[in-house]
Amino acid sequence: MKVAIYSRGNDQDLKGELEELVSKLIHHNIQVLLHYSLSRFIHNNTSELISFFSGEKELNSTVDFLISLGGDGTILDTITLVRDKNIPIIGINYGRLGFLASISKNELGLAVDALVNSRYVIDKRVLIHLDANVELFGDAPFGLNEFSIHKRDISPMIKINTYLNGEFLNTYWCDGLIVATPTGSTGYNMSCNGPIVFPEAGSFVITPVAPHNLNVRPIVIPDSYIISFEVESRSDEYICAMDARREIVHKDVQLAVKKERFSISLVRLNENNFLSTLHTKLTWGLDKRN
Repeated sequence: MKVAIYSRGNDQDLKGELEELVSKLIHHNIQVLLHYSLSRFIHNNTSELISFFSGEKELNSTVDFLISLGGDGTILDTITLVRDKNIPIIGINYGRLGFLASISKNELGLAVDALVNSRYVIDKRVLIHLDANVELFGDAPFGLNEFSIHKRDISPMIKINTYLNGEFLNTYWCDGLIVATPTGSTGYNMSCNGPIVFPEAGSFVITPVAPHNLNVRPIVIPDSYIISFEVESRSDEYICAMDARREIVHKDVQLAVKKERFSISLVRLNENNFLSTLHTKLTWGLDKRN
């Protein structure tokens, strides 16, 4: 078995747990492929079971799992590394909320044992893909959480004409518009009062950001639809965001989003399903009055 490990590598608190994780993997004779940013945290990196990678081209079919050390943002980084290679991702949470990175850093031993003994569940997650008449987001125009359009800085609100399969849906006068996947429904979408959608729902959620018209509400649509936009603004440019990445775009650029042709695999321990995540992260079902 070969396991890749990725982190943004800027947190000294990682050192102890990373050494523990690598040690446990090597103990089970598992090959470890470390991202180069983590090399400074591993003193004994001369083991024949340890090697290093710097980018997505070095991840191939020989890698069985990728472990993400960090928060949900770190997992979003791994999406651009894994791409369509169908490498399952395991999120170890060093962040705060951790909807995607649902395994606690105190459960490293449990996570390794689960991998060794195949006691885990793989969830398939839909991605969103952007088509545009100019190149945006390089060779990775896809995201796990959402695609969004925003006005720039302190510019006035923008006008976003939105179409479903070429048929007019609505004109949004707003600060921005979010198209979220079910996975992303608990992220930016939720903070803008969009609905929470189960991962297997087969839907996208369109949610306006600070809409000018109070009768405008989020809408859930099938993920088989193509959503296209025409943006009008007093400014010549606006912002497009794909998860945590952003591009400055001219208002004449043509944009459309749809379901990506491939999906991403997220590993969870058997007891960590979506309902338990809602209970844990949002304290649903708990009486907080006392």
